[in-house]
Amino acid sequence: MIFLNGALVDPAEARIDPTDRGFLLADGLLATLRAYAGRPFRLPDHLAQLRADAARLGITVPLSDATLSDAVAAVLDANRLDRSDASIRITLTRGPGPRGLLPPERPTPTLMITAARYAPPAPRPRSAGIASIRRNDQSPTAQIKSLAYLDNILALHEVVDRGFDEALLLNTQGRVAGGSHANLFLVIDGALCTPPPSEGVRPGIARGVVLGLGRPVQEKPLEATDLDRAEEAFLTNSLIEIAPLSQIEDRVVGNGEIGPLTTVLLARYQAAVAENRL
Repeated sequence: MIFLNGALVDPAEARIDPTDRGFLLADGLLATLRAYAGRPFRLPDHLAQLRADAARLGITVPLSDATLSDAVAAVLDANRLDRSDASIRITLTRGPGPRGLLPPERPTPTLMITAARYAPPAPRPRSAGIASIRRNDQSPTAQIKSLAYLDNILALHEVVDRGFDEALLLNTQGRVAGGSHANLFLVIDGALCTPPPSEGVRPGIARGVVLGLGRPVQEKPLEATDLDRAEEAFLTNSLIEIAPLSQIEDRVVGNGEIGPLTTVLLARYQAAVAENRL
């Protein structure tokens, strides 16, 4: 079952208007989060970010946070995920519209919530390649999780074809922006660093969790050469939590294993998850 425009419906019976701008023009947003034993992690933060991003695009979120929270719970319950680990996706579009780029004068947004059982991968070190595609840090959507994901898709395809697990993207200045679907952290000279949003970085919720785990973090522009200096490296998003990187291009990061600081942060992240579930 999914939640679509105010009601639970069977996916086989769900209907999205063929003129929906999200389908035709990627005119919309998404939020992806994780539930642990049926309890969504940081749902209020995800809803606040969704609402802020929607406001930047001039899209109205048609339901209150309380109603959205109830809808998420209803989707988990209807799919027998109320006691399981699950991935949750909230999709919001501007809704149906006429042909052309300009939106209708009175848009009717489309809002959909889906959930699926999620089996997290083991926290193994992964490899990353630098994609040739650049993140447009000057774009007004650079810090928004919009439906326009084609650059990220192409970047990931490119590096996977080269034998890597993940893609790293540089911005238009040649500096580090992050992963195709994750934020990037590096440990350089013992200091934990991550690019600031101004570098074309979406400030993800998992990124915010790491920033609040009690370890000082330097938010600063990172040059591509900093990737070669990293003693540890990891990616974050709400599904993978903290994913260590053992290799960037042909260089082994550290000793190729999960680094000591990454290990500490992994444990603290899990503690934050446990606190959310109490």
